[in-house]
Amino acid sequence: MTTTSVVAYSNRRRNRELLLLVFALLLGGAAYAAVEMAHGTRWPPDLLPYGAAIAASFGLAHIVVRKVAPYADPLLLPGVALLNGIGLAMIHRLDLAAADRARQLGRTLPHGDAQLQLVWTGVGLLLFLGVLVIVRDHRTLQRYTYTAAAAGLLLLLLPALLPASLSEVNGAKVWIRVAGFSIQPSEVAKLALMVFFAGYLVGKRDLLSLASRRVLGLDLPRGRDLGPVLLAWAASVAVLVREKDLGTSLLFFGIFVVMLYVATERTSWLLIGLLLFAGGAYLAYQLFGHVRQRVDIWLHPFADATGHGYQLVQGLFGLATGGVIGTGLGQGRPDTVPFAKTDFIVSTIGEELGLVGLMAVLVLYALLVERGLRAALSVRDSFGKLLGAGLAFSLALQVFIVAGGVTRLIPLTGLTMPFLSYGGSSLVAEYMLVALLMRISDVAARPSAPPMGRPAVTAPPPDDALTEVVRR
Repeated sequence: MTTTSVVAYSNRRRNRELLLLVFALLLGGAAYAAVEMAHGTRWPPDLLPYGAAIAASFGLAHIVVRKVAPYADPLLLPGVALLNGIGLAMIHRLDLAAADRARQLGRTLPHGDAQLQLVWTGVGLLLFLGVLVIVRDHRTLQRYTYTAAAAGLLLLLLPALLPASLSEVNGAKVWIRVAGFSIQPSEVAKLALMVFFAGYLVGKRDLLSLASRRVLGLDLPRGRDLGPVLLAWAASVAVLVREKDLGTSLLFFGIFVVMLYVATERTSWLLIGLLLFAGGAYLAYQLFGHVRQRVDIWLHPFADATGHGYQLVQGLFGLATGGVIGTGLGQGRPDTVPFAKTDFIVSTIGEELGLVGLMAVLVLYALLVERGLRAALSVRDSFGKLLGAGLAFSLALQVFIVAGGVTRLIPLTGLTMPFLSYGGSSLVAEYMLVALLMRISDVAARPSAPPMGRPAVTAPPPDDALTEVVRR
């Protein structure tokens, strides 16, 4: 591939990204305007500054990507921009409903969360660019395998070590609250632990995949090789016990088991993981009241529809009200669902955009996961393959856990929908995750340089070249 064709290839990718980015921003701005106009405003007075801030942020991100990752996947950034824009519009819609309710009750108007989410979007994009600029090659992260493990475990367990006044919100000890600010360190811990998993499994892959004993036609690992899975299982149970965070526990363990399966290609690791998950779930149900309560709500939500099951029941009513095409942006009542901006934003979208809109959002998530897996398959090094697969799967698993909980497919867990839900920690971490996926896709598509030191190939002399005979 010549230099001219390489430059043309990278330009085509970035131009495609720019066009899709403009479309995503226009669609997000249209959703924001539709919410305002449904509320009674002929034209949103803050649409211009809102649109300018969003356009400037993503425009800067596109320019930096064009410079530092010219071969990166062109669909990832527009996809997250569209999800982020839809999320901002829905959060603003719920802000308007909260303000209306405060006026009716004669209370002080609450501070809108959409503006704060816009600030977190800017912070997330800055860290997105920081990851791309600092991590010029994802393979350098393999050097910090055990450093990432220490940092990840510290961030994961730190809230459990703090007093409840600094870490507990709604019964779960997963936060760090200082000076009016709160962060959820488990979101960043997830990224650090995936770097550790990828680095560890690359080094131990042969041992974990070859050393085995055959039982009933199935290749099972040796007992001493079960250590990594048992450690991950114990850590996830510790998070569940100490921090009462069912979602993070499930996400953490699921990511490790899938990455272990990808590294070894052995079904036995999946079966062992499923057995450990089933055993841990049973023990948690028997020993911990908050787990038992969530399972009971999942199985019998209408038995206590005005009490513990109120949130799930209202969410199901919202989805039913939306039907196929929805009530329209700004014309439903998603504010009747507790935590509609965070845990139950899927219900908000299902009510106002209907089954069609909700399926479109889920297809967009599927597209992001597919592009992440494509990058993992295309990259040449084993560390990149494992890390890319883990990052893409973590996004897919989180979407499944959240959507499954809202639709009553599985028990509620308390996680937030990536890029849609209100929450700074989750949004910032997901932008860093996408930056790593874009770096992996950039390295995968980057033309390989010729090996150093290869001797130049010279053309043979022409037939009429002069020949000199040397006599001894």
